[in-house]
Amino acid sequence: MKKSRIFGFFLVLMLIVLAACSSDNNKNSTNDDKTPNPEKADVETSPSGKLVIYTGRDEEMVQKVIDQFNEKYPDIEVEFLTMGAQQILERLRGEKANPQADFWWGGTQSALIVGANEDLLHAWKPSFIDSINTAHKDAEGRWFGEMLLPEVIMINSDVLTKESGPQDWDDLLDPKWKDKILIRGVLASGTMRTIYSSMIVRQGDDSPEKGYDWLLQLDANTKEYTQDPNALYLKLTRQEGSVSLWNLQDILLKKYTTDYPFDYIYPKSGAPILVDGVAVVNNAKNLENAKLFVEFLFEKGMVTQLANDYYQIPTRSDIDKATMPEWFQELDLKTFDIDWQLMSEKEAEWMEYWDNNIKGRGK
Repeated sequence: MKKSRIFGFFLVLMLIVLAACSSDNNKNSTNDDKTPNPEKADVETSPSGKLVIYTGRDEEMVQKVIDQFNEKYPDIEVEFLTMGAQQILERLRGEKANPQADFWWGGTQSALIVGANEDLLHAWKPSFIDSINTAHKDAEGRWFGEMLLPEVIMINSDVLTKESGPQDWDDLLDPKWKDKILIRGVLASGTMRTIYSSMIVRQGDDSPEKGYDWLLQLDANTKEYTQDPNALYLKLTRQEGSVSLWNLQDILLKKYTTDYPFDYIYPKSGAPILVDGVAVVNNAKNLENAKLFVEFLFEKGMVTQLANDYYQIPTRSDIDKATMPEWFQELDLKTFDIDWQLMSEKEAEWMEYWDNNIKGRGK
């Protein structure tokens, strides 16, 4: 009887020890289990954080795209600051050691080439890269053209018609247009710097002297250089001038979505077609969010929407033309040869010379 009690005692003790070991094993098994909790995984992989954008695009359009982006990625807080393409380049230079922006949205090809050469832009390969023509992107993936911007002759359609306005670039030098031409301030505008630089290249000479002479004659006919695009639009509407030089997209936007009396003349000899692009900032604090925004911006549905709503000519070559608006179908994008690499290298020198030796001296 005594032995039976001792045996029973040890049996109970063994059962308790075995139960404790089993419990420890279960805990270890749970802690070592590498299979993620689906709900936890969703929280961890959902994009969040910030995204800071420097942009030269229309604020209304920018906000609309950001709103749609936030519908898809609600946990990413997006901030944007609007300025000219050249101003963005200067700001990125000043912030190179400590970047404050993640994404550059709206830069001229020349400015983007300079930014890439100065190691300001991040190199990568987005999913859509093969749909962009080699002439419209950086070979190392540091910038990508989003849209094409033909630079054309802008007119006040209450004063001039497509037939009565200047038909080509050289017509702008005719004395009949003296004090009829309004120009957006050149140095702060990527668009104007491109137009003026392309006019130098257009002369087809190794030296810029012929181009400088052309710009001097244009200056003689220029009534005013306005501080910004809005001032240009207002003065042109008030008929303080009847002719300007500007990009086709903005002209179409004002023509079809506002009361501004604007129209355009596509120059007979061809137009410089600017590649307006985007880039992720090198060493961006929110690198992955910037890449997400680029992918979103270049989705086929978004590209088509921006063409229909904001008159953008996309660089993507795989867009179904049947989805594109009527004005796009009618375009004949005639251009002339431009060495964009040369322009990017010489633009700053040429524009400095123009500012110091030509502006206001033609008269």
